[in-house]
Amino acid sequence: MLPTHRQSHGRTRRRRAHDSLTGTKVTLCPVTSMPKNHHRACRQSGYYRPGLTIVVPKLGIGVERD
Repeated sequence: MLPTHRQSHGRTRRRRAHDSLTGTKVTLCPVTSMPKNHHRACRQSGYYRPGLTIVVPKLGIGVERD
C-alpha cells in the first residue's frame, strides 16, 4: 500500500470505537423468578409469554426435575 493511501492509527481506532460487543439482556421469569434471555423460553417453567408455555422434554424445558 502506498503511503498516500495509508490510514493513521488514530483514524483506524476511531473507526473501530463503535465495534465493541454488548452483553445480552437478561430478565426475570415472572413464574419462577429465574433469569432468562429475551425471546427465549424459561428452562424451568417453559414460560415464553403470557398464555404460551413451551414443553420440550428432550431438552428439559418446562418439565419437572427430580
